[in-house]
Amino acid sequence: MASHQHPPPGAFHNRKFSINRNTGIPRPARRFSIQEPSATEASSKIHRKFREAHEGHLPHAGLDATRSSTGVIWCSEQAGEHGFFEEPEKWANLGQGAPQVDDEIEGCFPRPQHLDISVNSREYGPTAGIKPLREAVANLYNEMHRQGKESKYTWENVAIVPGGRAGLIRIAAVLNNAYVGFFIPDYTAYNEMLSLFKNFAAIPVPLSEEDDYHIHPEKIAEEIARGTSVIITSNPRNPTGRVVANPELAEIQDICRERATLVSDEFYSGYNYTSNCDGTTISAAENVQDVDEDDVLIIDGLTKRFRLPGWRVAWILGPKEFIKAIGSCGSYLDGGTNVPFQEAAIPMLDPTLVKAEMKALQRHFCDKRDFVVGRLREIGFSIKLVPDSTFYLWLNLEWLPSPISDGLNFFQACLEEKVIVVPGIFFDLNPSRRRDLFDSPCHHFVRLSYGPTLDILARGCDGIERVVRKFQALEAEGAYGVPKAPSPSRTEGEKESHTVPSAGGGEREKDEELHLL
Repeated sequence: MASHQHPPPGAFHNRKFSINRNTGIPRPARRFSIQEPSATEASSKIHRKFREAHEGHLPHAGLDATRSSTGVIWCSEQAGEHGFFEEPEKWANLGQGAPQVDDEIEGCFPRPQHLDISVNSREYGPTAGIKPLREAVANLYNEMHRQGKESKYTWENVAIVPGGRAGLIRIAAVLNNAYVGFFIPDYTAYNEMLSLFKNFAAIPVPLSEEDDYHIHPEKIAEEIARGTSVIITSNPRNPTGRVVANPELAEIQDICRERATLVSDEFYSGYNYTSNCDGTTISAAENVQDVDEDDVLIIDGLTKRFRLPGWRVAWILGPKEFIKAIGSCGSYLDGGTNVPFQEAAIPMLDPTLVKAEMKALQRHFCDKRDFVVGRLREIGFSIKLVPDSTFYLWLNLEWLPSPISDGLNFFQACLEEKVIVVPGIFFDLNPSRRRDLFDSPCHHFVRLSYGPTLDILARGCDGIERVVRKFQALEAEGAYGVPKAPSPSRTEGEKESHTVPSAGGGEREKDEELHLL
C-alpha cells in the first residue's frame, strides 16, 4: 500500500482510527484515518450512541434507520432522554436553528393570530403554489434586488414549496447527471438531499478554518474546471455565520454563468449585519442578468426572516424551465404547500413592510449576538471573527479540558445543565457515509444559536459557564493527568482590537482578551 500523504494543516487534527459500525468498538486503522482514537472518544457513551444511531445498528428488514433523523433532530432526541420534552421551559435550547417567534421585537409587525380560510383553499392547491403568492414573491425580489434592471421575475419564475427541506429535495429531483459541489461545513439537511437521489454525484469541497471558511471565487472556478456543473451553498452561511456579499458574490455568479447552476440557499438573507442594520438583505437575485437564462436557483421563505418556521411556506426562484419542473415534481414528492397559509402570507410580502421588518430584525438580533459573544469571551472562548450574518456562532472547543474538547462530549456535558448545542460533526456533510466522520475537521466544534429570546440565551450561557468551570476545576486538580498551570491573564499579543457592527448603526471598537488558538 502506498505511503500516506499528510493532509493540509488543520484538516483532520492528525486523527487515525476507525469504528466498527455495529459494535461501536475502535478497529484497526483504515487507509483514510491517520491516528489512534483518544481514550475519551473510545470510551465515551455519547460517542457510542452517535455511532450506533448513524452508522449501522442492525435494522429491521426493509429499514435503514440511519436515514431517520438529521443532526438537530438527533440532538433533540438525546435531550429528550434528559427530560427536555417534559419540561422544555426549564431548558436553554441553543441547538434548534429557529428564531424567536413572539411578537415582542420592537418594530416588527404582529403575526396573524387567526386565519380566514376561504372555500377555495379547501381544494387541492397547485403543486407550484397559488398564483397570487407567486406574484407577491416575484414582486418582492424585483423591488428589493432588481430596481433598474430590464429583466424582471414574474410569477412563472417562482415555485412555492412546503419548507426549505422540501424545496431542496425538489431541486435535487430535477438535477441531471452531474457533479454537485457542496462546501464543508454547511447545513445538515444537505446530507439527505445529496444522498437520496442517484441522478448526480456529490463532491465535497472543504473550506479552511485558517481562512475563516470563506468561499473565494477562485475556489468556484477550480470546481467548475474539474467538471462540477451544480454548486449548492447556504449564503449567508450556516453554521459559520459568514456571508459572501458583492462584489465577490457577483464574481462567483459571473464564473458560474453558462457553466454551472448555482443553488443559493438564502434563508438567512434577512440576518445581515454588514450594512449597519439598515434592512438590506443579501441575495444572488441582485446579480442575475436574465432571470430566464442565468442558472441561479434561490431558495428562501417565511421560516427564518419572517420568524414563522411552523408555517412551512417557502419559495424557489429561478428560470421558468427550472421552475416548471420543480413545480411539477411536487406532485410525487410532497403534494404542495398548505393553501390557507399561502393565502395568509401574501400581505406579509409587501416590500415596504418587509424593509421595515428586516431593519427591526437586524437591530434586535445584532444586540443578541453581541450579548452572547461577550458572555462567551468572558468564559474563555476565542471568537476571532464576530459573525456578520445568521444567528449562529461556530465555537472551537480545543482549548477546553480534554473530556469536553470535542463537540459530542461537550454536547453531552451541556445536557446535564439543561442546555442544547449541536456538535460540529453534523455540519461535516457526508452523503452516503463515504468518510469516517471521526476524522472530521469539524469534530472539535459546536454550533450555538442565538435565535431564542434573551432570557433563554442568558440561561444557556450560564449553563455553559458551569460546564466549563466544572471541568477546569477537575483539570486543575489533576483529574486528567498532570495538573494544568493556570493561564496568565494576558500575554503579549493576546489583546486584540475588534470592530463590531453596532445595532444602532456605525461601528464601535472592542478590546477583548482572547485565548489564542
